[in-house]
Amino acid sequence: MKVVVTGGHHNSALVVAEKLLQKGHKIYWFGHKYSMIGDENPSAEYQEVTRKGIPFIEIKAGKFQPKFKFLANLLRIPLGFWQSLLNLYRIKPDLIVSFGGYLALPVVVSSWLLGIPSVTHEQTTVSGLANKMIGWLSKRIFLTYPSSAKYFPKGKTVVVGLPLREDIFKKGQKIFKNSRKTIYITGGKQGAHVINEAVFAVLPELIKDFNVIHQCGSTTLYNDIKKAEQIKYSVGKKGKNYLVSEYFFDSEIGSVFYSADLVVSRAGAHTIYELWVLEKPAILVPIPWSSGHEQEKNAQMLENVGLAKVLSQEELNKGELLEEVRDFAKNLKNYQLLPSESKPRTDAADIMVSEIEKMLSPKH
Repeated sequence: MKVVVTGGHHNSALVVAEKLLQKGHKIYWFGHKYSMIGDENPSAEYQEVTRKGIPFIEIKAGKFQPKFKFLANLLRIPLGFWQSLLNLYRIKPDLIVSFGGYLALPVVVSSWLLGIPSVTHEQTTVSGLANKMIGWLSKRIFLTYPSSAKYFPKGKTVVVGLPLREDIFKKGQKIFKNSRKTIYITGGKQGAHVINEAVFAVLPELIKDFNVIHQCGSTTLYNDIKKAEQIKYSVGKKGKNYLVSEYFFDSEIGSVFYSADLVVSRAGAHTIYELWVLEKPAILVPIPWSSGHEQEKNAQMLENVGLAKVLSQEELNKGELLEEVRDFAKNLKNYQLLPSESKPRTDAADIMVSEIEKMLSPKH
């Protein structure tokens, strides 16, 4: 059977796509080739999907975003629908598997117009407008958290958790051989320029006391990787305590998490779930403008189970990162999963694939 996978959360989508491949289904991927309009480097999504040998169809979807390239985003809205419609008509898939967001919306709407069924997965506790619309058109809605069921039609939802890449559990080797604590800094798959700037401001001081693993993103709009490498060179021998990369792929992420004593990160759905499963203490800097304050709620959830401290972007911009990290590291033993809390489930991908195969069967 032919299945199109699409959506804004490529890590969990790719887990499901690979399992469907193993079952003998033909997978097509509709996604972003570039993370941001005007970027010249291929996105982490594009790189990971094409590495797996999955056909990648670029959809230039747009969204209503007044603060960044407003006109370009607006013009891409009808373009995304047109590209989705043409490609779906050409491929004629049996099912759409959506992982939400503004990219998935034109794909799911186009599939509905063509009579192609779809299922979707909601990653967060708060559902945005695009996902709510996708939910109305989908045959099945898989949820990470029971609390998000209220956003969708009754009778369609099933709570499964979040599909996890198995590589995060592969310990590999410690990246640094010394006895210092290691910090993993990440802004998500695209990196976070705001966090990168705060890190660069204190990096020479930070690597005096810590090892630092830094995932800074690949966008050419800021070119943070070049600045990071310049700082690494400028500090001489101390630079050996600093590992920077645009993105850590599946073959690397196990060693990264295994090496990290603490994490500094945004508060996206995947990051929060992985930190919770791995019980990694974290300083979280949620995006203040995320839809429905999604990241703030994600960060609060991890703080409530005992694993995190929330640092606002306003505090970050005031230059408080270095002291926050030092204080957090001194009190690391206080940031552990509370005895009253349990880890989240880890079997979401298997449940989803089982349900999807039922839908693909001739009897269904």
